[in-house]
Amino acid sequence: MLSALTVRNIVLIDTLDAGFESGLCALTGETGAGKSILLGALGLAAGERADRAQVGGTGNDGQATAHFDIPAGHPVFELIEGAGLEVEAGEALVLRRRVTSDGRSQAWINDQPASVTLLRKIGECLVEVHGQHDGRGLLDPKTHRVLLDSFAGNEAARKAVSDAWVGLSAARERLTRLEADRQSAAEQDSFLRHALEELDALDPVADEEASLAEERKFLQNAEQALSELDAARGALDAEGGLSARLNSALRGLESVRTSLGEGEEGTAGQARAALERATGALDRSLIEFSEAEDALNDAANAFEIEPGRLNEVEERLFGLRAAARKHDVKVEDLPGLRHELAERLEAIENADDRVKEAEKALKAAEKSYDVAATKLTASREKAATALAKAVMSELAPLKLEKAKFRATVQSDETRSGPDGRDKVAFEVMTNPGTPFGPLDKIASGGELSRFALAIKVSLAAGEDGLTLIFDEVDQGVGGAVAAAVGKRLKRIADAGQTLVVTHSPQVAAIADHHWKIEKHEAKDGRVRTTLKPLTGEERREEIARMLSGENVTDAARAQADELMRPV
Repeated sequence: MLSALTVRNIVLIDTLDAGFESGLCALTGETGAGKSILLGALGLAAGERADRAQVGGTGNDGQATAHFDIPAGHPVFELIEGAGLEVEAGEALVLRRRVTSDGRSQAWINDQPASVTLLRKIGECLVEVHGQHDGRGLLDPKTHRVLLDSFAGNEAARKAVSDAWVGLSAARERLTRLEADRQSAAEQDSFLRHALEELDALDPVADEEASLAEERKFLQNAEQALSELDAARGALDAEGGLSARLNSALRGLESVRTSLGEGEEGTAGQARAALERATGALDRSLIEFSEAEDALNDAANAFEIEPGRLNEVEERLFGLRAAARKHDVKVEDLPGLRHELAERLEAIENADDRVKEAEKALKAAEKSYDVAATKLTASREKAATALAKAVMSELAPLKLEKAKFRATVQSDETRSGPDGRDKVAFEVMTNPGTPFGPLDKIASGGELSRFALAIKVSLAAGEDGLTLIFDEVDQGVGGAVAAAVGKRLKRIADAGQTLVVTHSPQVAAIADHHWKIEKHEAKDGRVRTTLKPLTGEERREEIARMLSGENVTDAARAQADELMRPV
């Protein structure tokens, strides 16, 4: 509901800070006091079109800010979240709009910059105005189907239709895709078979390219490596071979050591110790040399390759790479491509069976949707009759006794969708013999508001978080009719918040809260509009003024007391 409205420099309003309550809120005042300016400021905050004529004469920008208290789970939170804005749980929703003297405007939602489009969408979820010049709410035919479904309690039926539509859409898409795949696959059949035959013959193996490339590099270097190994072995074998010479030297040292005897003292002992070191070193060298010879022989044997192996490896490697280039894939992806081509060929062979299966599934989905949509249409038609009866019973007390109302439900399969296939329209006939037509085309002035009131009462309207505004719903009526208007406004307001701009003392007297809109001349000579909450004696005096005019009499005060007395 609307909890507060702040206005700065909008037309005749310099400064206004108003708080509002739930229930029925009456706004009264003399003609021309500025009631339309106040509603215009609220509309501005709620995203209506801005106009430079709205900016007042203080020299500052015009600004309107509306505060709303809305329950958790309200649809407006989806809009806010979808726009990437943040509003804390339990926090008031604040819509703010600023207009410059050249007509440009800016919008904020809880002090976060927002587009005017988003502001308008949110405003439409929070405020519904019924008046001669307002095209929202009941005057918008797009709302009629939703309102009728709410009246009928069609939540479960609508969900069934929505679910059936999802299934039907998926079945249609699957059949379309399979038919397209079958056509495309048939055109590629010969290509697929030839490509698969080539890959079968090639028989690519995972990670084969890397191993072949490594082997190719080895084979390319093998001949030069073997030549160098042979040269190394030749150097070791030159002049009888290093091994023979080492053995000869070792034998000579052993002979010298034997000739020196076993003594360890003197010069002979020193020579024997040196010979033993030399003998040990030669012995170790001989062992290391033998190991080196064996290793060289092993390396040479490793480089003895099969003749023509390099050509075989290169042919295989180049064949794999050529196939990869042909199919525009990596070599390592060839095994996967081979499997994919095989599956596509299998799909071609089974395409007819799959299409037939999809056609069968589509027929089942169409039947499910038709059953659900037909059931929803029947419920809407039944609800339309009940709603028309309910609205008709409300028209006579509202001085619309000659008028008629109907809710039409036109079913058309070409309009099938997640909400069914029905077009719902609320139509009225104001005089006997005239045709039915849309509300805004047939009714005018106060009739529009009274029709809206009758419909809202019949719909048992009390949408969570929605502020209903009726602008001069009592225009041109008085007495018992005005009292009937007031009672119906009160019934609607008991379920939420309703603001009514009224000239009727009967309506003002039944309100839960009362504000007076006044126009007066300021000290600087400018005319200003203000809003004043009324209670007690001030409210009594205003209702008496509405009864008697400018000169308030005691009789008018007594009548005001009678109207204000609780029933």
